[in-house]
Amino acid sequence: MNQRTTDSPGGGMVGSIHGKTAIVTGAAQGMGRATAEALSRHGANIVLVDIDETAALRVAADLATAGGTAIAFKADVRSADQTGKMVARAIEEFGAVHILINNAGVLRPSRVCEITEDEWDFVINVNLKGTFLCSKAALPFMKNEKWGRIINFSSTAGKSVSTIGGAHYTAAKAGILGFTRHLAKETAGDGITVNALCPGLIDSDMVRATISPEKIRSYAASFPIPRLGRCEEVAELVLYLCSDAAAYITGASLDINGGDLTI
Repeated sequence: MNQRTTDSPGGGMVGSIHGKTAIVTGAAQGMGRATAEALSRHGANIVLVDIDETAALRVAADLATAGGTAIAFKADVRSADQTGKMVARAIEEFGAVHILINNAGVLRPSRVCEITEDEWDFVINVNLKGTFLCSKAALPFMKNEKWGRIINFSSTAGKSVSTIGGAHYTAAKAGILGFTRHLAKETAGDGITVNALCPGLIDSDMVRATISPEKIRSYAASFPIPRLGRCEEVAELVLYLCSDAAAYITGASLDINGGDLTI
């Protein structure tokens, strides 16, 4: 892991993130972990939220070893009670919430006729309802600060159809784009920006648990940039959107997909 950035605050990306408090959901692995690491390197206090508390605690320890400040918190983003407690814990520990990264998500590859009602609700609720509940819990504190950044993880599925997920995943990720636009309009006057990321096929634990290595190689070869994206590349885009350099960007959806949607 790269060591924590030691530049003094006062300009650029380091200056605008240094000392801020960031909640990252789904932070125990993949894009969530990479995002937490990137924000920590630039001086943010990190609240690592995950349903897997043991894994989140390991990430917190790794960030501390690298010179960062992080705590782990177990929460199910489908629960208003738990997301409220998540924000309360961040306030208790760090005194404010400035950045919310709504990364927690699940994917199932089921075809429409195979999707049960319970599976539909599970995928929609983790991806879409979780984004809503976490945002609602954090917003009052961002408004108090007159500064905030909310980054919602959508997908190329939100603009087209999922490469490997089912219709419930596609529907949830499309819903996140609509929610992002609406929330951005509501909160722009409060100094809060709200944007969405649309990653393509990223080399993450969730992808590798869903499709075979052969499928991964086949998909990668079909992209204009013939490989999967890296979690660290997504994290760098999140870092930019959290910074003052992106202060005039809100309600946007940014693609990072190796050119997949151009095909």
